[in-house]
Amino acid sequence: MVTNVGELLRAERENQKLSLADVERHTRIREKNLRAVEQGDWKSFSSRTYIQGIIRTYSTFLGVDDEKMLAYFRREYEKREQLKFKERTTSKQFTPLTKRVARGVVASLIILFTLYFGYQLQLFLKPPTLEILEPTKTEFKREDKITIKGRVAKDTTVHINGEQIFPNDQNIFSHNIALTEPENMVVIVATGANGKKTTIERIYKKLK
Repeated sequence: MVTNVGELLRAERENQKLSLADVERHTRIREKNLRAVEQGDWKSFSSRTYIQGIIRTYSTFLGVDDEKMLAYFRREYEKREQLKFKERTTSKQFTPLTKRVARGVVASLIILFTLYFGYQLQLFLKPPTLEILEPTKTEFKREDKITIKGRVAKDTTVHINGEQIFPNDQNIFSHNIALTEPENMVVIVATGANGKKTTIERIYKKLK
């Protein structure tokens, strides 16, 4: 029985006679990222949260249980991390000739863990950063649409007017907004890994 999340998604896509280009067109997830998910190439992504967002959106589009797909992913991802850890901790590290090195490694790991814990605590206490880069003005005469471009912190989920937008590897996101009304409200919500949110509301006017 296949329990690899990438193979399951690919099999379901092929069963529905859909190409990766078809999925990209409907989900707005780039084809190269879809292919990386199907191949289990997790090194192509900047964060685990980003991968989970793609899997959830991809699964929902195909009509499969997204929670089940995420469970398969977590099991596969954690298994790989455990294997990497076992490869690093060979018995040679604990021979009498390398005890000093081992102690140094342990001390370094303790320091790194302390720093990491402090960083995670800071993330837990603070809402994510959200910066709007473009556009720099709020009034337009000739444009029928504008592109909202911004920057968020790592592992942040972005929604614009309720639609999820995926930041790139540099944590930059962009989304086109049609100017259909004299005043067009745009609500941007950034949700951090700690569940805290930062919201920016802008009104973009289309002048006559």
